[in-house]
Amino acid sequence: MKAVSRLRAPFLFLALALLVIPLAIAQTPTDHADTVLHPADLAKILPSSVFFRGQSATTQGRNSGGVRYADGFFTFATLVDNSGYSTGIQEKYQAYFITEVPITIGGHALAPGAYGTGIIKNANGAQFVVLDIGAHDLFTTDATSDAKFRRPTPLQVTEGDAPGKYRLYFGRNYIEFERAK
Repeated sequence: MKAVSRLRAPFLFLALALLVIPLAIAQTPTDHADTVLHPADLAKILPSSVFFRGQSATTQGRNSGGVRYADGFFTFATLVDNSGYSTGIQEKYQAYFITEVPITIGGHALAPGAYGTGIIKNANGAQFVVLDIGAHDLFTTDATSDAKFRRPTPLQVTEGDAPGKYRLYFGRNYIEFERAK
């Protein structure tokens, strides 16, 4: 009788484990919400300098922001010291923009990668420009001025008006971006 009990014990343990493990997995939170990142949140991942158009530019960690998506991917931007660049590049290249996922900005698709970005002002008002790593224009889209925005900083990211949309502010001017569907 003891021998039969000893044989049943492993099977009983296995049966119990097969019941408990799926319950534990089902209760483990796997979905986290998207999170807006502030400069302190980016301190560990933000490089101190970045490569753009043949040069290295230091980043301004205090002027950075981004989003960590629920699945762990990032989209973020930081102002750069563009003083070593020509005037033509300085006008457009004010921030380094990195996205690990495809996003849309003003109806334009942007693939994962590293880009130069900035706000330019012309007869059409404020416009957001995106440049590839070689400083070639990819697209320009209208920026919105937010006169009611409290305490603008040189660069920051906030939630947008709808879930899954985010605003990248340059002072009071912003563009809205979202993860491509």
